[in-house]
Amino acid sequence: MNIIVSEEIEKVCPGFVGAAVEADVVNSEYNAKLWAEINALGEKYKAEYTTETVKTISGIEATRRVYRACGKDPSRYRPAAEALIRRMLQGKELYQIDTLVDLINLASIAFGYSIGGFDADKFVGDTLTLGIGREGEPYEGIGRGMLNIAGLPVYRDAEGGVGTPTSDNERTKIELSTRHVLVLVNGYDGNEAQVKANAEYIIRLFEKYAQGCNCTYHIYR
Repeated sequence: MNIIVSEEIEKVCPGFVGAAVEADVVNSEYNAKLWAEINALGEKYKAEYTTETVKTISGIEATRRVYRACGKDPSRYRPAAEALIRRMLQGKELYQIDTLVDLINLASIAFGYSIGGFDADKFVGDTLTLGIGREGEPYEGIGRGMLNIAGLPVYRDAEGGVGTPTSDNERTKIELSTRHVLVLVNGYDGNEAQVKANAEYIIRLFEKYAQGCNCTYHIYR
């Protein structure tokens, strides 16, 4: 998959760096060991953060800053990493979806980056372009219905939007039948070392919990 960062994103975040992880995988409904890992991290975060201080995590702080620069209120349309960690800090259980989605959520929580996870076989074309959502642009968020993505960073394939830091699109979502995934780590803080570490962590999770093979990643900016 070719990934292009548009000039409009470069203007609001000149230091942006992303990582694209691809893998062949086998999904499952639930993995108890994975959830033990998720819950352990939740307990660790409860001892370290509050719902206010979570905003200071580098990846979250930078994503919120880009939202404002694009014209979106990050407290109304929260970046996914922040929403997940806040839920843990509030003592609420994370939604259990399936092993692939759950491990991607873990990777997002662990590093504070909002991560897009997609069934790579559902894309239209071979190129994704990261731009900014427009007024009236149709976009169905997973489990959220039609979402107003005007002012949100958005990846588009040849058919339209597939992913924002707030919610990915129903059209390209991961399902139990998914066998080929693309995962995008969005480093709006420009920390390439952390973005790479997050990508490598995702690969380890795929290999550990989803029979991951042919796992690769590349950096883009």
